[in-house]
Amino acid sequence: MKNFVLAWLLCVVCCPILVGSQEIRVAAASDLQFVFTEVAARFEKQSGDAVRLSFGSSGNFFSQLQNGAPFDLFFSADIQYPQRLQDAGFGEPGALYSYARGKIVLWLPANSTLDANRGLNLLLDPGVRKVAIANPAHAPYGQGAVAALKSAGIYDKVMEKLVFGENVSQAAQFVASGNADAGLIALSIAVSPAIKSKGRYFLVPEDSYPPLEQAGIILKSSANKETARCFMDFLRSPEIVGLMEQYGFEPAGGKNAAKSGGQARKPCPCCRRSIANASR
Repeated sequence: MKNFVLAWLLCVVCCPILVGSQEIRVAAASDLQFVFTEVAARFEKQSGDAVRLSFGSSGNFFSQLQNGAPFDLFFSADIQYPQRLQDAGFGEPGALYSYARGKIVLWLPANSTLDANRGLNLLLDPGVRKVAIANPAHAPYGQGAVAALKSAGIYDKVMEKLVFGENVSQAAQFVASGNADAGLIALSIAVSPAIKSKGRYFLVPEDSYPPLEQAGIILKSSANKETARCFMDFLRSPEIVGLMEQYGFEPAGGKNAAKSGGQARKPCPCCRRSIANASR
């Protein structure tokens, strides 16, 4: 406790400008809703800065950011949307980061009598009248779901059963509420503590849809670029790479990426702990 007080006093003397915490605004794909809520809480505790999270479909955020939406960071469910923003000059140079690879599951409500292990062919069952997916017009998980259905050779047969959620989180809500009999959603949602008891899932073969390589960028318009970089570095730490894996994500660079982590920056050497050290 004494060391903390001394460090705080030194901070007041040496760098009063940085004593006040900053707030960063993060636009994140809805498959990150549960894990990023935990990531943000850990970051706030370790850095002293605040994180305001907004969740939605990657494509909708892409359009908003092109029109000047006031976010500091954007984390998409694919790499194409952030890459296009970067190429158009909306991203901070060199700040594009592939942070994870997502996975798709067939998800059934807990009270369903259907066998999820039948895989996608289950959707042909007469008992399945509605199948929820994210809107493929602007949601990468919806695009992946359509690709998986086509790969299984059943898209034309189940097309009339499809109901579209605004994003993959809403597609999961349709199933959980009984408004759909099954859904193709993100594994990260199906295994989250808040949702896993509400259903059961079958992992859709990953070779049946394009890889969901997920990436993020720091926006060039951000007024808090140093804190934004700090948050991006935090995602590279072994602690958070491991947390992402608990939610079903695979490191974008493969399994070995989880062992290496990343080199974190120190936002203020005299008043903030190194996030790299704090995560050990």
